[in-house]
Amino acid sequence: MISLFMTFSDPRGERQLGPNDLAAVAALVGSIPEMIEGLLFTPLEQSVDHPYNADGLGPAFALQLRFSDLFACEAAMDRGGVLASLAVGAGLSGLAGLDVTHQVMLTRAFPVEAAAHPAGTTIPCSYLVHYPGPAEDMNAWNLHYLEHHPAIMRTFPNVRQVEIYTRIDWVDRLPSQRIEHMQRNKLVFDSPDALSLALSSEVIKRMRADFLQFPRFSGGNKHFPMLTHTVRPGV
Repeated sequence: MISLFMTFSDPRGERQLGPNDLAAVAALVGSIPEMIEGLLFTPLEQSVDHPYNADGLGPAFALQLRFSDLFACEAAMDRGGVLASLAVGAGLSGLAGLDVTHQVMLTRAFPVEAAAHPAGTTIPCSYLVHYPGPAEDMNAWNLHYLEHHPAIMRTFPNVRQVEIYTRIDWVDRLPSQRIEHMQRNKLVFDSPDALSLALSSEVIKRMRADFLQFPRFSGGNKHFPMLTHTVRPGV
């Protein structure tokens, strides 16, 4: 599975996507050929107690689009497509003028016990993490991280999804800025309260202990809790 990430940021931290623009983006994303699933991330409406509040404001808006293969993803990033329009905020006042970046990555999913979000409950909350990098030895970094960290993540109380994203090469014609973070992660919970509860559990101590064993890397990491809206093809 291939994931395309697009991040829309306001350096002043004043902008958020309104309901009308969010609905318009969802309709556009649902029309993208060969997209399997679209995830729209918006800022929380409440504060969440988590260990990395010092990471600052998160994105004003973000997208994760899933494709079955790289060729379908690259086709969606052509010059005249939906994604090119979104990258410049065409017809969407809530996106116009934001700083936009994009990255294509390989999706690595790790099974969890609580795999399904209960229908009819609150909007799920995703904990988005990225490591800009680089690592001194990317192979050593990936081997350690993939063999140790997801096994701990899976033990968070009521975690619904654990995914790790690693780098690949891709081509595109989008007008937004290409970035190449060495890794991204995503943990999904039923609600902001469920995320807060998980991150205050004893599991976070095990995460920290493993973090101290990571192979050498620079660039730090960033953690942002975001509400998560799902878009299916044709919506």
